[in-house]
Amino acid sequence: MNGSLEHTLAFHCAPALAGIKPSNLICCDLARYPSLDRELLALNRQLNPRGLYFRPVCRCSGRVLLLVYRRALLELHLAQPDACAFLKRAGYPSGGLEATLIHFGARLSQAGSFPHEAGVILGYPLADVEGFLRDGGKNYKFSGYWKVYGNEEEARALFVRFNRCREALCRRVAAGKSIVQLFSAA
Repeated sequence: MNGSLEHTLAFHCAPALAGIKPSNLICCDLARYPSLDRELLALNRQLNPRGLYFRPVCRCSGRVLLLVYRRALLELHLAQPDACAFLKRAGYPSGGLEATLIHFGARLSQAGSFPHEAGVILGYPLADVEGFLRDGGKNYKFSGYWKVYGNEEEARALFVRFNRCREALCRRVAAGKSIVQLFSAA
């Protein structure tokens, strides 16, 4: 596997890979990752049995938006009544994870701007997603992995966990471990 993709996944998706966040979304330039589809096929074949998925949700302008997720965690997160109601208000179908991800991909492809309900799919607290939408990205308490409008103390602690996870995973990948080696036994 392309070491560059391994490092990119470790750096940008460590919380989802490690199971402390339901999902991460990254943009992969096909010029940088020409064998991306083949590599994702290999990752999915080896890690789907462990509940870890690598799903291109949008392809545009030579780039792929890649959703990396823990299926069970994401299903659990999206099954919460508040998350369901929020996504329903945003026009999402109620047909489970697959229907949600198909609709999300369509929204990414057609939106003139980024569909901010994505925060719910990425596991952000609903108060932060709603605050962002309400205030247009302004008046937040704190900014880290996302803009925080709700519980700042909880978000700061979570961001510290995410940073530690990223550092540990990047160290292991830099030492020669692959994503498959690190997570196929998890």
